[in-house]
Amino acid sequence: QVQLVESGGGLVQAGGSLRLSCAASVGTLSRYGMGWFRQAPGKEREFVAAISWNDYSTTYADSVKGRFTISKDNAKNTVYLQMNSVKPEDTAVYYCAADFMATGRNPDYWGQGTQVTVSS
Repeated sequence: QVQLVESGGGLVQAGGSLRLSCAASVGTLSRYGMGWFRQAPGKEREFVAAISWNDYSTTYADSVKGRFTISKDNAKNTVYLQMNSVKPEDTAVYYCAADFMATGRNPDYWGQGTQVTVSS
């Protein structure tokens, strides 16, 4: 069982930056692809970014490409989402997810989420 705990959410002004962290309780994160997903009020949860477990290739939703960066530190068992040039439409609960020996886009485990609110 993998437990994921997100942190770093909060209130930020449009155009600002925020870094989300996700700490994993697992022997080693190196065997997991990791993803970030988000859910805005009244909307379905959607994919944001993912990093593959083996070659560290990354994929992004078109809406965040060029603004968000996902990274993974296996030594710290932590994955990050650097959010730059944020927009009000980025407001959502952000979820970290783990995908065993895969791309990170079809997770097996989920965190509880952290709220990000972008003010205009």
